[in-house]
Amino acid sequence: MGEVCERLPYAEEMRACAAAFVTRVTARNRLPLDYSERSLRLVDFLIDGLRKGGADRERVHETLLGLGAYVGEVLVRRAGAVWVDFDAGQRAYFGQPAGVRMGDGRVWNPLGKVVNRFEAGGPEESLQTFYLTLHGRVRRVAA
Repeated sequence: MGEVCERLPYAEEMRACAAAFVTRVTARNRLPLDYSERSLRLVDFLIDGLRKGGADRERVHETLLGLGAYVGEVLVRRAGAVWVDFDAGQRAYFGQPAGVRMGDGRVWNPLGKVVNRFEAGGPEESLQTFYLTLHGRVRRVAA
């Protein structure tokens, strides 16, 4: 996917990471990764497939990064978020260098949400539900 998505990217690199992931995944499959809220259901499905396939986290690290960047980019395009680099305390808490800030100032960690879905699974970790119940979400933002 490229050097950026092989390591934990910073805020300014997340859009490119998401785009590279979408290009790579949709080149092989006709997956509707269109940055819509509905596409987050597909992200849930893809992560569940990785879990059912018995993949370990280390082996799917790059894929999880790409999915996390994609989820964050959906928040940016559809919910009024912006990519931000976390400060030292936030990096320690979230375990990631970047996340998104909503219009109301709340900070979220889409990369961590994807990892949680992979590790815990189950409907309570759904990324589509996360989006639909997200505090600070703008109702409709043009792409």
